[in-house]
Amino acid sequence: MSDQAGTEVQPVAKQIIKCRDDTDPVFFEDVDPPTTEPRLFRLSESSTCAWAKKDEPFGAKELRPRIEPWLTSLVQSEHLSLLIGSGLTHAVHGLATCKPLPGMTPIVFEELNTEILKEVGRTAKAVGREDGNFEDQIRVATELLRGLEIIASTKSEDAPEHGQVSTLRSNLTAALQSFVDSILEGERNLVLMDSKQRERAFNYLVSFLMSFASRSGTRERLQLFTTNYDRYIEVGADTAGLRLIDRFVGTLAPIFRASRLDVDLHYNPPGIRGEPRYLEGVVRFTKLHGSVDWLDCDGAIRRIGLPFGATDTAPFLSAPGLEGSDAARLMIYPNAAKDRETTAYPYVELFRDFAASICRPNSTVVCYGYSFGDEHINRVIEDMLTIPSAHLVVIAYGDPLDRIISTYERLGRHAQITLLIGDHLGDLQTLVDNYLPKPAIDRTTFRMAELLKARWGTGPDDGGRNETPPAKEEDQV
Repeated sequence: MSDQAGTEVQPVAKQIIKCRDDTDPVFFEDVDPPTTEPRLFRLSESSTCAWAKKDEPFGAKELRPRIEPWLTSLVQSEHLSLLIGSGLTHAVHGLATCKPLPGMTPIVFEELNTEILKEVGRTAKAVGREDGNFEDQIRVATELLRGLEIIASTKSEDAPEHGQVSTLRSNLTAALQSFVDSILEGERNLVLMDSKQRERAFNYLVSFLMSFASRSGTRERLQLFTTNYDRYIEVGADTAGLRLIDRFVGTLAPIFRASRLDVDLHYNPPGIRGEPRYLEGVVRFTKLHGSVDWLDCDGAIRRIGLPFGATDTAPFLSAPGLEGSDAARLMIYPNAAKDRETTAYPYVELFRDFAASICRPNSTVVCYGYSFGDEHINRVIEDMLTIPSAHLVVIAYGDPLDRIISTYERLGRHAQITLLIGDHLGDLQTLVDNYLPKPAIDRTTFRMAELLKARWGTGPDDGGRNETPPAKEEDQV
């Protein structure tokens, strides 16, 4: 289950931070009464730490020197992966429209609705949710449909099971079409907004992506994973000039390839002999739960030319070669098109890429807007943390169901986990303005730091604000 179908996370007053030498998560909250600008905080009653005093307020100015250098060093790890959940889509949509994303109402099936709802509630409770959501209903109904198809295949033509299969399949197709329409509406809202608001939202989206994609030519590519079905990341990459490399090959109708093709872009630095270096501005991209523009057609997965924010999918599904395609053939997980032997295709290939990318030494995984509601993803992350040099960074706007904290406690490898949770620490605008690494490969800053270190020694860095050399011993009184 992805976070795409979830409801909007409501703001919370409590913030949680754990980074650098923190041995336990530090809780802090707004001062009482809350301030406006700049926003100030104080430690919660139950928290203590070495970098803040109990009754002294602090804000982004005090938090930045603690967070930004730490994140900057982590994103320059040998292997860097970024896992994005629906939190990014909610954030960008909110910046542009000041409204929540369109949601999906529960489905009422004409056949076996009571049985479906009962199983939805059971499976939702098993993964820590109080109520099932739209995706849970789709998953259960899909499994039930397959079972009914097996039973109906052994019955006569006039058996009631055939009618149940037909009705349930029709309900599923209609529900998936409605789901696709809500995703496209969220894209369309971004496109149709006032140009200034849209440009502001795009600027923050681009800066967010570039903070992780800005890796030097000697570092491996950023591995970008998402559970979202929408194309916010793709449109942000286009705006930023990033080139996304995925498993699709082709121009007019790209086709998904089961064998991973490591086609990449390199260059030979002038005057330097040896291995070529990676070309900048390239990212490896994987949509773990499929996409609104992926179509199962004639035994292959193709990416169709569905415009961002299209008002209707029908004209793009009626192109030559796509006859008979409908919403049930769109590859959004879980999908209803499961009438082939390879029912796990292409998702099994995508999760193999995910596991192979993050379960390596000296690997850092940054999660943004992901609520840890997908056990199949959590298991891979847990395996990654068995490698002592691996590190996990969790950035989230909130944790209303305590999934993140409970996962943190269960994993037990606290020294390998960084937490930034709350409506301040996890806010997209605040992150970009204060805490994320500079969205550029900035060698000038590195050279300046080395120069100042050579001139004045290894004293505390004041950010270059004071370049007066320390007094010599003979000048001291």
